[in-house]
Amino acid sequence: MELGAILPQSRIDAMRDAGLWLDRTLLDYLDDAVSRNASAPAITTYNGERDDITTLSYADLDRLSRRIALKLLDLGIAPGDVVSLQLPNWWQFAAMHLACLRIGAITNPLMPIFRERELTYMLGFAESKLLIAPARFRGFDYRPMVDSLKPELPALRHALYVDGDGSDSFEAVLLAEPLEDAAGAADRLNRHRPDANDVIELIYTSGTTGQPKGVMHTSNTTLSHLNLWIQHHSLSADDVFLMASPLAHQTGFLYGILQPVMLGSEVILQDRWHPPLAAEIIQRHRCTFTMGATPFLNDIVYMPNVGNFDLSSLRTFVSAGAPIPPALVQDATANFSFKVLSGWGMSECACPCICDPKDPGERVWTSDGAPLRGSEVIVLNEDGEEAPRGEEGDLKIRGSSMFVGYLKRPDLHGTNADDWFDTGDRAYMTDDGYIRISGRSKDIIIRGGENIPVVELEDVLFRHPSVQDVAVVGAPDPRLGERGCAYVTLKPGTSLTFADMLAYLDEKGTAKQYWPEVLEVIDEMPRTPSGKIQKFKLREMASSPSTA
Repeated sequence: MELGAILPQSRIDAMRDAGLWLDRTLLDYLDDAVSRNASAPAITTYNGERDDITTLSYADLDRLSRRIALKLLDLGIAPGDVVSLQLPNWWQFAAMHLACLRIGAITNPLMPIFRERELTYMLGFAESKLLIAPARFRGFDYRPMVDSLKPELPALRHALYVDGDGSDSFEAVLLAEPLEDAAGAADRLNRHRPDANDVIELIYTSGTTGQPKGVMHTSNTTLSHLNLWIQHHSLSADDVFLMASPLAHQTGFLYGILQPVMLGSEVILQDRWHPPLAAEIIQRHRCTFTMGATPFLNDIVYMPNVGNFDLSSLRTFVSAGAPIPPALVQDATANFSFKVLSGWGMSECACPCICDPKDPGERVWTSDGAPLRGSEVIVLNEDGEEAPRGEEGDLKIRGSSMFVGYLKRPDLHGTNADDWFDTGDRAYMTDDGYIRISGRSKDIIIRGGENIPVVELEDVLFRHPSVQDVAVVGAPDPRLGERGCAYVTLKPGTSLTFADMLAYLDEKGTAKQYWPEVLEVIDEMPRTPSGKIQKFKLREMASSPSTA
């Protein structure tokens, strides 16, 4: 498969010369961790499906990732092949990524909530050779769904299920044989070890074209960011991370899988968000650092019995993905010992803007951080010139953590000759170089840190037999940031209720987190003279007290 990655030698040379790209892979850091203390805990998984807790040491993680990698080779997975992981926050996710790295395969994280519609496109476009999914998670059986999709996915050779009970179970196929002990196993893996500039991750992001785009990253683009991030937060092997954000999000993948291995520290994975359990985990494991969208922070701060837990070990709570309400940061600052830090990022560049641990609280709730070393941001006005401080414009970014293109779509790269990438966000910059996101030029809704692809959702709703026209916008929500609000006009003699809409979306296999939470049937859409829907007017309507 031709990936269409964009990585000119000039960029490689510039990043190396600046000391930003270290030409290491996560396997190098895993080797370091094993050499230092092989028995140190690496991952503890709280598996809500089985109601158990599993801990792997770094020796375990090293051994299991070697075993899985060798079996992947036996299954015909080759360097450059895509392996899709539709897994919750379980240790198998990290072991699979390391196994893929060992043989030069590309990890493709997929959210566990994706269903037929999303998977058909994502697996098909990536030409995934292997899918790893749970046998069952949150009451949903994955095998029947995947079986129904196989006729449309000719590239998909294998689908394996964690905690399955048949010949296609993850355990029976990938873990049964200690292949790592066989003669020549190490040499076999070393022959496939990737270069730091090879594509190692493919993660889909919501776009405005009606289909998600496949963001591609290398070891250098991801680890260069994390190296600077670790320095910024003064993190070490002694830190313990709580990761409740999905590992299939860039937040979970970078800061829940890659970051702990780089440090040789332990990460605690929570597969279902439940605030009391999160508080219990922080207390029991003495967690020092966590990261998640605003709802995670909101739920901890306002949990009724939070005073019953000892959260004194928690030093930092990074909240990114949506603006943090000032009152939430103020309440967290007044009632807890941990520091809340706001940040901004996207799948294409990780989280390159972040507040400093020494920043006063006011800066956290009035900005989205300043760029880390190795990244630059600029705000441009309508003339393409740098906007004066405090004036809104288009946010552009460049730096060491930038992706290397969209899968098979180099035409959508959005990066100019000077390496500035168009983020699609509107922002302004303060006098001291911090940014504040003020809006979005791309048409998405951010609900609890999750990007909702509006165009794709509108396309599904438009196909409903009763719908004449549809527009989906965000309605403000104090906890989630935004909720989806669908405005529709109906064909003569038809009707559509909220329940009808949800049943239709379910029938079409649309992921539940995309479903609008408000339906407004209106007589006609507000339009420009040329006929375009004026979404700003719909947003004003959605912001009214009655709708909110």
